[in-house]
Amino acid sequence: MTDTPPDPSRRPHPGAAHARELEGHVAWLDTFTGGALAVLAVASGIYTYLGVSTLLDGDGAMRAFAAIAYSIAVSVGIFVFWSYLMRLFPAMRNARDRIALFFAMLLGSVAIIAMSSWLNAAALAGGAAVEQHLAETVQDYQAALEQAHEVALSAQALGRDVARARQSFEDLSVQEASGGLSGFAGQGAVFRVLSQKADELAALEAQIEQQEPLVAAAFAEGNALLSRMRELTVEPGPVAARSVEFSERAVELSGIITRLRQLSVAPLVQRAASDLSASVVLPELDSGNAALAGAQGATIESVLQVLGRRAATLETAAAEVLAMPTPPETTYTPISAADAVIRYAGNFVPSWAGAIAIDLLPAVLVLILAITHGAIRTGRDGTAMEDRMTVAELRAALDAARDVDRALISPRADDPDRNT
Repeated sequence: MTDTPPDPSRRPHPGAAHARELEGHVAWLDTFTGGALAVLAVASGIYTYLGVSTLLDGDGAMRAFAAIAYSIAVSVGIFVFWSYLMRLFPAMRNARDRIALFFAMLLGSVAIIAMSSWLNAAALAGGAAVEQHLAETVQDYQAALEQAHEVALSAQALGRDVARARQSFEDLSVQEASGGLSGFAGQGAVFRVLSQKADELAALEAQIEQQEPLVAAAFAEGNALLSRMRELTVEPGPVAARSVEFSERAVELSGIITRLRQLSVAPLVQRAASDLSASVVLPELDSGNAALAGAQGATIESVLQVLGRRAATLETAAAEVLAMPTPPETTYTPISAADAVIRYAGNFVPSWAGAIAIDLLPAVLVLILAITHGAIRTGRDGTAMEDRMTVAELRAALDAARDVDRALISPRADDPDRNT
């Protein structure tokens, strides 16, 4: 067998050298790609263990065993999934197969996020997310407390309207005592009607005044509880332990808000206003003096009209207070770290990004390998066999050819007929 001399006019294909260079890089990268993928899978499993531990009930070995089993399953699943794709996706040669495998990669990525990434985010930012939930709850309770206090203060302000009405009836009774209303001085029927209503309003005013220190004390107690709840949101230490005390303070604060709503005197004023003109006890007029009886009757009629107007004013003021929006029903609901991370995901975008990136980073490696293998195939297309062969491959081929030649020549040398 004779070697064919190379054609000196033939130039090597320019893509062959590039393809060989890329193959060398890929071969070197393959030496540690599997190890790097295993490290990422183990890291994701560790954070998954921390996240799933917050969801499992109970204590002891069974809980730890369940969390470890789940995290190992996640690590193995991530490693196997991306190992398959790193080998198979770059080997796909037509667009249909690549698209089908790409959708499989998307489906697997969604599954990884569902079983691992959100637990990783819970491990990274779960405590901060629970603290965010506590802070949001404090704001809700503060708004409810301030609104209940505002309604109670508005109701207490009705005391000034009651005081004005009471003062007006007292002034009228003083005028009647001196004969300024009916024209007859003394404490007759008109004076008794005016005094009766002045006394009723004075009793209502005293009742309203008694509520004022109760409202102030309840509001001060509520603010003290709010201050403690704010401290619990930022105190060092496990957030689970702080959440227990926070829940206790929240129950107490809910009772104070309810108490403030009950301390509102607006319903009392509204009922008193409706009774102001309806519950008039008319005294017996002086029948012995027709002029006096007529004057008293006319004056009482005017007093009743004044009573109606005062009652309408008080009732309108009380209705305005009652129409004010009541504080919403606020209840603290304990929440796990994983649920808190999902609820307040918008506040922890970096943590979510890190949790997802540690699971889906191999997808970038898959795409890099696919592009690189595509470039290798492009460089090899249209090249001659000798352009694809390395020096080592060429030497091996020549050695194999020489062995074949020696194998073919040896039988002929041993043939006796040929020697003669």
